[in-house]
Amino acid sequence: MSQTLAPALPTASRQPNFGTLARNLFIAVVLTYPFLDLAFGWQALLAFIPMMLMITLAMGLNIVVGYAGLLDLGYAAFYAIGAYAAAFFTSPVSPLNAILPDSPFFWMQDFWVAMLLAVLVAGLAGALLGAPTLRLRGDYLALVTLGFGEIVPRLVKNLEPWTKGVKGMNPIGRPYLFDCTFGVDPCTIFGTQYKLGMIPYYYVTLAIGALSIFLIIRLRNSRLGRAWAAIRDDEIAAQGMGVNPVTTKLWAFALGASFSGATGAIFGAYLQTISPDQFEYSTSVIVLCMVILGGTGNVWGVMFGGLLIQSFDRIFAERLTGWVHKFGAATGVPAVATLLSNFDLLRSRLFIFGLCLVLLMALRPQGLLPARKRRESALIDETEEEANARHDAAVAQAGGPQ
Repeated sequence: MSQTLAPALPTASRQPNFGTLARNLFIAVVLTYPFLDLAFGWQALLAFIPMMLMITLAMGLNIVVGYAGLLDLGYAAFYAIGAYAAAFFTSPVSPLNAILPDSPFFWMQDFWVAMLLAVLVAGLAGALLGAPTLRLRGDYLALVTLGFGEIVPRLVKNLEPWTKGVKGMNPIGRPYLFDCTFGVDPCTIFGTQYKLGMIPYYYVTLAIGALSIFLIIRLRNSRLGRAWAAIRDDEIAAQGMGVNPVTTKLWAFALGASFSGATGAIFGAYLQTISPDQFEYSTSVIVLCMVILGGTGNVWGVMFGGLLIQSFDRIFAERLTGWVHKFGAATGVPAVATLLSNFDLLRSRLFIFGLCLVLLMALRPQGLLPARKRRESALIDETEEEANARHDAAVAQAGGPQ
């Protein structure tokens, strides 16, 4: 008895997903970067740690500016509050150091506990700033936050008995894990000693950044995130739909500031010194540039914009300057060599940032990687402009309106 075999169905050939491959490759490089840096001699590990801190700071500002639509020009103030809050509990020069060991709260000298307290203190400061500015919008809100950003560094300078003034506070308590104290060699892990240098700081900064991404995406997709979007698009309509603008804005300021507090605590422990000059207005401007360049409201765009600005600022500007100097010397022309030897990208970095922003606002105002809703709005605006242009052209061709 013969059996009839069904014809074999053609199997669909699997096409490689280059997006997934690129993402996995990027994750692998990020996770193994300290060892790649040592193996290939790139010597950029010490630059990547503050870069990741600034990117995390930009993601926190994106909550206020991108999600809630509140312009904040003094965000570096919360950065300073987080750094000084952690230093107060862990630094040997802190005035609290004399009383904490004899009190039941001596456990606050632990760095991880101090970092959590820094998050709470910065979040509280954000809520206190938001409370009197709830009725302000646009330029008025920007001026108030700018004033707050200028007040905090001056206050730190004037409270010298507590903050050590312009001299700064140092040293600051270091993070630790198991028996390994970060930044101190040899580092003991499970009884074995290793020379890790600043590698532990890289991974704790990476962990803080990954946790921030997870929390921020969850916030964006939550009920609170939708309330922020409603307030940003039309506050009056949102209020008519039942959104409480007071609590919504307070949550935006508080949560955005809390991310800044955690970043400031890690920043102070990494540098082992903090001073008011590190938290000036220029820091707020650079962080805001990272948000605008990458794409306001898109966490991945903010990361991309932050990576562009920080990699240029901390890695490529210095190396490009050296290459330009070598090129000038290689030309053998004294006038060219003299001209190029005075060329310094580091001194012109703010000019370059400003020029890039001007060009971005003229060519792509929604940012390099805008949020989906902003991208769709931009396409709708472009379509309306094209339709109006075609209508005007048709009217002109017909000899004007009848």
